[in-house]
Amino acid sequence: MTNPFDLTGQTALVTGTSRGLGQYLARALAQAGADLILTSRRRDDLLPFAAEIESLGRKVIPLALDVRDQHSIATMAEAAIAQAGQIHILVNNAGCNVRKPAFDVTWDDWNLILDTNLRGSFFVAQHIARHMADRGFGRIINIGSVTSVFGYAGLAPYGASRGGIRQLTMSLADDWGQHGITVNCLAPGWFETAQNRVMYQDKEWVDYLIDRIPLKRPGEPHDLDGAVVFLASELSRYITGQTLLVDGGISTGAMRATVKPKP
Repeated sequence: MTNPFDLTGQTALVTGTSRGLGQYLARALAQAGADLILTSRRRDDLLPFAAEIESLGRKVIPLALDVRDQHSIATMAEAAIAQAGQIHILVNNAGCNVRKPAFDVTWDDWNLILDTNLRGSFFVAQHIARHMADRGFGRIINIGSVTSVFGYAGLAPYGASRGGIRQLTMSLADDWGQHGITVNCLAPGWFETAQNRVMYQDKEWVDYLIDRIPLKRPGEPHDLDGAVVFLASELSRYITGQTLLVDGGISTGAMRATVKPKP
């Protein structure tokens, strides 16, 4: 029986793969058989991870990309299509955050986060979707967050950007479905990353977090493997415009905590 999760013969472009969850998402797709196009602001930062993926027997194309720069997006898309021939899957993962009380957020903070997380994701998708539409097939997976559906103090611009990703996903799904392109949002809950690692060094905060999660632990990177492969696979062919939360259940009861964080 053919494995419906097999991505052999397909090429996936994953943005923001020099570190963090982007590498785990890309690795999961490679393990399912996909060849990869990896991007980061500095191409050299991709080379160690590219070598790892090549050791799995996959083709890898590392490319420089600054999602805040229109010319960089166009140049990357042109190079990716020229070198890969076809792109079947796009994972819009590149993102950033500035964690501050809302009173302290600056104009530049807002622009950095929204330009990276929301505007960058749209224009990368636009360039790659044109190529997908010409072939009548594509899987676009936008990376959101539990903040796509819940608000958290200290994350106002980040939450706005991720909420925008959820809405953008629905709009693009309606726009591009006629071209055979599905667009979905994969929304992780609380996972330790380079951006938030300092928070995980505070035991009281971690205990507070765990108390709010029904499965009683933060996310581990491999917890995203099944979701990203599923959304890239043939099995998701009739699913579009949806947000899939991978959050251990925190979105079912955000107010259930009994342990209070430090003020």
